[in-house]
Amino acid sequence: MSADPNKLGIFVTSPQHMRHVLGVTQAAVRVGMKAAVFFTFKAVHLAKTPEFVKLANLCDIKDLSICAASYQCEGYDVEDVPKGITGKQMATQAYHGVLLEECGKYLVL
Repeated sequence: MSADPNKLGIFVTSPQHMRHVLGVTQAAVRVGMKAAVFFTFKAVHLAKTPEFVKLANLCDIKDLSICAASYQCEGYDVEDVPKGITGKQMATQAYHGVLLEECGKYLVL
């Protein structure tokens, strides 16, 4: 699979950057790009914010995921899927590798 130059990957590890994640995703969509966002480490707490649902509405369903292991390590039940996504979007770190291959541009927050 080759990287799509019109797809932006966003790897989110910090819970301090939801405003930036949402803003960058909105900007990418405005210029006709797709955004793929993966939340891991402490950033999984952002899945419980109202902005997360807004982000979910900007991304294709397959392009928004949460690291299930990080989610569980941070005290959440992996069966308690955040609003805006499905259980299939609770992913592994291997998905991060897929993003690196799929996305022509990549940002870490």
